[in-house]
Amino acid sequence: MGYADPSGGRDLLGNRTLLFIFICAFALVTLLQQILYGRNYIKRGLQFSWQNGEELGNWTGIFNFTDDGAVKTGSDAGGRYFEFYEGPLDFNSTKCLELRRDITNVKVLSMVKESDLFDRWKSLQVCKWEMNVTEANAFKSALTRCCNAPSFLFTTQKNTPLGTKLRYEVDTSGIFPISSEIFNIFPKDMPYYRSQFKKCAVVGNGGILKDSKCGKDIDSTDFVFRCNLPPITPKYVEDVGMKTDVVTINPSIITERFNKLEKWRRPFYEVLQGYENASLLLPAFYNTRNTDVSIRVKYVLDDFESQQAVYYFHPQYLINVSRFWLMQGVHAKRISSGLILVTAALELCEEVHLYGFWGFPMDPSGNFITHHYYDNVKPRPGFHAMPSEIFNFIHMHSKGILRVHTGTC
Repeated sequence: MGYADPSGGRDLLGNRTLLFIFICAFALVTLLQQILYGRNYIKRGLQFSWQNGEELGNWTGIFNFTDDGAVKTGSDAGGRYFEFYEGPLDFNSTKCLELRRDITNVKVLSMVKESDLFDRWKSLQVCKWEMNVTEANAFKSALTRCCNAPSFLFTTQKNTPLGTKLRYEVDTSGIFPISSEIFNIFPKDMPYYRSQFKKCAVVGNGGILKDSKCGKDIDSTDFVFRCNLPPITPKYVEDVGMKTDVVTINPSIITERFNKLEKWRRPFYEVLQGYENASLLLPAFYNTRNTDVSIRVKYVLDDFESQQAVYYFHPQYLINVSRFWLMQGVHAKRISSGLILVTAALELCEEVHLYGFWGFPMDPSGNFITHHYYDNVKPRPGFHAMPSEIFNFIHMHSKGILRVHTGTC
């Protein structure tokens, strides 16, 4: 009779035992993940189920919020979703202070992933916005010291007397002597004064405006700034409105679309009629190439006996604004026209609302959006620093200096 191994049927540390140990370990890890996920889920649910310091006992799950934090229901309530019962929360409630700190604690954009910034911004939408007068006035005072839009936003007869040798913003070695002919097309003084308007809208051209239904809100403000002759035809009016008080024109638009106004001028004039009595604002003294074509705009309107005013940015104002935003972390070859208008609006208006400003290829919910609300043509790479500009606006919104609208109205 042969020798019988007493361990022959036990598979000590064999394949079956190792498989059993692996399955148990996998199950344990999965269980721990579920416990941690559940805690985070409950924590997040409670975060949005808290109002005025009291937990709501009848929270019912997922709701949709408008841009001011109010609940939207129904099949057409697209956009943002939060685990919250009702809103909005008071701007200075405990929870909103925490949500705002989540944003203001991020000092530079590189400190946070875009997705994390989006999440923090979306979370803040459950809070009502209101202007923080102390913060807003401090910011306005800083702009007065550096830039002074009520005196220097436009080139005027008062700030640029006859015979002045005006230096360009970029071509600083270039000099433009102010002759009597040019002097006479300048306004005698700035037509606007400090805090003249109660509520202003600065409308950017970002794809975030598409399907926003913000047209009525924009048109209801006291003064509306727009950038670079955007379309405000019936196709877009529901989202972007029609009211326009000042619209900027980049001379490159005139060069590329209207042949520098050297031949057919009527198409340009007809485009301007869509803006009715809006004043036109051009950077004639940004560089030497801009001057002739910008001044030609004034002559075209005179030829057609138009009553629309034509103004030119003062080059020193543009230099000072660029320096100011450089100190705020906006490093760009040139700041955008939108940022320049926002800067001016903060001095000319008591309360400033931004629409169409979002410098990312995705909306706050992570959905891809076009670059403009009317097309997807992107700017020259490296020319503007749009994400950095928007990051500053988000900070300013969180501090109550201005309000940024990125959702449906």
